[in-house]
Amino acid sequence: MSGARTTSGPTGPSNAAAKLGVMTQRILLVEDDARLAGMVSEYLAGAGFRVAVAGHGEAGIERLAREPFDALVLDLMLPDIDGLEVCRRVRSTSDVPILMLTARGEPADRIVGLEIGADDYLPKPFEPRELLARLKAVLRRGRAPASSALLRFGRLEIDRDARTVRVDGREKALTGYQFALLGALAENAGRVLSRDQLMDLVKGEPLEAYDRSIDVHVSRIRAAIEDDPKRPRRILTVRGAGYVFAKAQDS
Repeated sequence: MSGARTTSGPTGPSNAAAKLGVMTQRILLVEDDARLAGMVSEYLAGAGFRVAVAGHGEAGIERLAREPFDALVLDLMLPDIDGLEVCRRVRSTSDVPILMLTARGEPADRIVGLEIGADDYLPKPFEPRELLARLKAVLRRGRAPASSALLRFGRLEIDRDARTVRVDGREKALTGYQFALLGALAENAGRVLSRDQLMDLVKGEPLEAYDRSIDVHVSRIRAAIEDDPKRPRRILTVRGAGYVFAKAQDS
């Protein structure tokens, strides 16, 4: 199984925060590759996290049921049950943020993971710094209540009261219908929504004369909020089913 890419320099970031006790968040890493688990644990410990490791899916589920953790870093490929099953069972009883690691890199795996409750995913091999950044992002965002007027997803902010959308603090131009559509997707982050479901969710908004389909609107929203609209990371297409909004995004 491939894992983290090694980089020159120190094993991990400065551990000054850990020494000062600034960050004491507990992370459960479910990973059967002992070498990779050791590297990741050491790196995250250097960033001030307390890391526990489980080598099997069942062991991870049991430990999470016994002890409180702030986040779960979950490998997709495990020797007993796969990470998708672990995610499904954990999410049925807990809202702990879940960052999934996948070596297969198949879009279907990522989409299913998001649909059943993973907050973000990271393909292997990965840079330890990216893992740290994504972990911090899911911890910062947590699982905000749906009633919050301001929705934050990494660098993306959706202000439902002001009806504005910002990326990196810069406002993006969307029509009223596109804003409503983006809001519907974001409020159901991680859930696959069909085109009919989306139309029902935004049926109170008047359609514009030249915008004849949900697909056209999604394309224009992607052009506004995605770093690369041709390779979207915020609004993902589920072939034959609809769209899913990623629960957690870049920091």
